[in-house]
Amino acid sequence: MSNKPGLKVFSGNSNRPLAEEMCRHIGIGLGEATVTSFPDGESFVKINENIRGYDVFLIQSTCPPTNHHLMELLIMIDACRRASAHRITAVLPFYGYARQDRKDQPRVPITAKLVANLLTAAGANRVLTMDLHSQQIQGFFDIPVDHLYASPTLFKYLAQTPREKLMVCSPDVGGMKMAAAYADVLGAGLGLVAKKRTSATHVEAINVVGDVKGCDVLLVDDITETAGTLTAAARLLREHGARSVRAAVSHCILSNIARERLAEGLIDELIITNSIPNDPKGLPITVLSVASLLGEAILRINNNESVTSLFKIKGF
Repeated sequence: MSNKPGLKVFSGNSNRPLAEEMCRHIGIGLGEATVTSFPDGESFVKINENIRGYDVFLIQSTCPPTNHHLMELLIMIDACRRASAHRITAVLPFYGYARQDRKDQPRVPITAKLVANLLTAAGANRVLTMDLHSQQIQGFFDIPVDHLYASPTLFKYLAQTPREKLMVCSPDVGGMKMAAAYADVLGAGLGLVAKKRTSATHVEAINVVGDVKGCDVLLVDDITETAGTLTAAARLLREHGARSVRAAVSHCILSNIARERLAEGLIDELIITNSIPNDPKGLPITVLSVASLLGEAILRINNNESVTSLFKIKGF
């Protein structure tokens, strides 16, 4: 007789469609929980099922409204801890505040570390997340972190939509490692667009490293919010003779300014995942699902199996 605790999955309000799709992959129903707000804005959570001794997974992307969704997650964790769950795993398809991961100016916080502390203090026993803005955030936690990558899902789609003369470019220096991995798997050239950020919403592309003339360029990045970096890079790449420009991004927050920039047509196709709920209607956006990737990771964690094989890319 197995002593493995039973599995239950619950979701906050940030991305319920993704949570439901993950549960369909796992083969269980999404747990019943009340996650709502009082008239004054305070969050209220009630787990409507017995979870004593269960292995509980709480799915919540900390996307806009970021603070509200983060607070929901912390309260859900506390509710499960007080209900005597055997183990609580916070599943964050998108980990908000990840860009504030270092002290690069005087008197600023390291908010990515603060969020890690909050999750641990609330009672999370482990974290499952995907495509962190920087790898070192895993070290901010004193609990186990399973860090997944959306790249296998993106690679599969890119292999089905090949381009003749493909060049993979990073829109900034920090993304060169990711771009190099894409170029290696896809058998493409590698380039770089040097940029200078002038404000939180505006970016100036300065120069292109690599010959992109006549090439189909693929820009790769982990997150876009205003699309400033991507569209500035696309404009410069086209000025240098790029035949087409696509972009592959793990996390996409479609702000109004991003919609306006994408509507300009500088990017032929933006390929994103459903880690954050978006309405891409009217824009050249392709949304890929990471539900099976995250669902399989939940099953393996519950079975105490390795998740390393999820990083392997079939057919490459």
